[in-house]
This record gives sequence, structure tokens and C-alpha cells, in this order.
Amino acid sequence: MSDNIWGYQPAANYTAGTDLIGYKVEATDGSIGKVDKHSDEVNSSYLVVDTGVWIFGKHVLLPAGTVVSVEPEQRRIFVDLTRDQIKHSPEFDKDKHVGDAGYHERVGDYYHSHRRT
Repeated sequence: MSDNIWGYQPAANYTAGTDLIGYKVEATDGSIGKVDKHSDEVNSSYLVVDTGVWIFGKHVLLPAGTVVSVEPEQRRIFVDLTRDQIKHSPEFDKDKHVGDAGYHERVGDYYHSHRRT
């Protein structure tokens, strides 16, 4: 497994440039929502997931390195995190956190500490 949490794993079956908006996101123990936004930026790739009613009105930012697989046919993305890990992640505010290096670092540290090896 790569140390770069901000890059897609080679085995994830992700093709750069694929529009992931609207894809369902599945944690290891159930669905967490749909992709609202994503970035392919080198060393800064991520998904913004709208959790809908599951965590009322919350959006979460998931580094691309948490993605286990992308299934374009089913429009689903699987991540190697539990719903609880995602629920307790640093809150994402698109008006404050896009391009915020400090927030980016906090999120990276949080998910890096929860990765399976």
C-alpha cells in the first residue's frame, strides 16, 4: 500500500478524468452517501461525499488513498473505512476548506491513522 493517502491506489481501477459525481460510496459496513465533488490533482486527489440523511447535512472529504475500488458499471466506490471512522472525521466545509493546507493536513493525518496495513 502506498504511503500517499492523496493518490488513488493502482488496484482501485480508477481512470484519471472519470467523472465520479453521483457515484454511491460504500464503507466497509454500509453505504455512506454520494460523491458531490472530486479532484484528480496529483498528490491531492480526493472525494467530497454528501452523507445526506445518514449524518444530517454533513459533507466529508475522503482522500483518494482510502478508495479500494471504483466500479463504473454500478457507479459505486468502495473505501477501506468504517461508517464510524467516516462519521468522526474532521468536518468538511466547502466554503472554508477547499485549498486550506492546514485542513488538508488534519484530514490526511486522521485517515492515515485509520488505514489498514
